[in-house]
Amino acid sequence: MGPAPGQPTAGGLLAVHAHPDDETLATGALIASWAASGRPVTVVTCTRGERGEVIDTPSHPTGLAHLEGDGPALAAHRETELAAALAALGGGAGRVGQVFLDSVDPADTVADTPAPGAGVGARFEDSGMAWVSPGIAGPADDAPPTAFARVPLDAAAARLAALVRALRPAVVATYESQGGYGHPDHVRVHAVVARAVGVAADPGADVPGDPWTVAELWQAVTPSAALRAARRALAAEPHALRLADAAGLRLPDPDEALPPLARHDAELTEGAVRAVDVAPVLDRVLAAMRAHATQVQHATGSAPAGASGGTAALLGWYALSNDVLAPVLPHETYLVSRPVGAPVGSPR
Repeated sequence: MGPAPGQPTAGGLLAVHAHPDDETLATGALIASWAASGRPVTVVTCTRGERGEVIDTPSHPTGLAHLEGDGPALAAHRETELAAALAALGGGAGRVGQVFLDSVDPADTVADTPAPGAGVGARFEDSGMAWVSPGIAGPADDAPPTAFARVPLDAAAARLAALVRALRPAVVATYESQGGYGHPDHVRVHAVVARAVGVAADPGADVPGDPWTVAELWQAVTPSAALRAARRALAAEPHALRLADAAGLRLPDPDEALPPLARHDAELTEGAVRAVDVAPVLDRVLAAMRAHATQVQHATGSAPAGASGGTAALLGWYALSNDVLAPVLPHETYLVSRPVGAPVGSPR
């Protein structure tokens, strides 16, 4: 039994991510689909990606290589990329809200007006990462004291719980428990979200605002069979092969070990799973990828399925700073759970 269609539930969507660009790469179609439906959407970003690499190559010239290693300057630039990406996903500036988690003061959050900048303390910073195997990340050896992965769990969760109470979303979306591919900030975000939705619903919690129970928690995953099929289709796509050759990019091995977000079909039939159709919002997603130019390169749509060279397994491709082409799959897939205390029969 396959995933059910990812129809918006009543109420808003809160997508919680570690760095600018994660909202697009992990949940871009979900955000764009909800925004297109007219439902409220807010993206929470936990850091500004201060320690990210910067792509600046002959095939993808940005002229911004000097930002790599300059945390404050790169953070400021990535804020502008994030704003442009959200405008692309939303179909216009201002249609998708955005809040940095460190700007939320859990002692001073007012319903409907979470005030970025109010009561700001130390900024939450990118923890950095190290590649430990192909496609799998682990902690960096030199994470700063203000790294998000080092922020006390309850302190970060209190901020997010205050925001949940203020915005009262029906759905919160984030990574699965291993952060998609192991980045320590992604792993921490999952833990913060899990704690925050419980705190937000607890009448006894020391968080401003009335208790609010999120109806559903959506965790981004990918069916392993679909990911392998998309990688094989990518390896047979003439335009992708020409790009890889011209730009010095590599193709992923369809048979190598997959990151933690990849799940076997059997795992995806044990609980509620939702699929979001990417094709109707593909242009928005690709535009958002291109907005994150320091982090994403060569975002390209493939020929439609049924057209010459088109395949149902693949909608396009892009590459990150690792210079490995990645496929754009036809669906985003989410494991859906009902947090403790959520109403039975919450709308789909």
